[in-house]
Amino acid sequence: MTWIYLAVGLAVAGLAPVALLTARVLVAVRGLTREMERTARRLESVRSTAIASAGRIEGPGGVK
Repeated sequence: MTWIYLAVGLAVAGLAPVALLTARVLVAVRGLTREMERTARRLESVRSTAIASAGRIEGPGGVK
């Protein structure tokens, strides 16, 4: 019976690092999501300018 308790204890102890790493990954994903939203907002603010200037490019290499 002691072996069963030992095995269960080791299994739980083995899951603790997995749970910790999972929590760290979730926190990193939240940070990455915030970073991507911030970048999307910054790019959206200059998108119209970039589209307008891209319409003026003529010929190879943008040479008029």
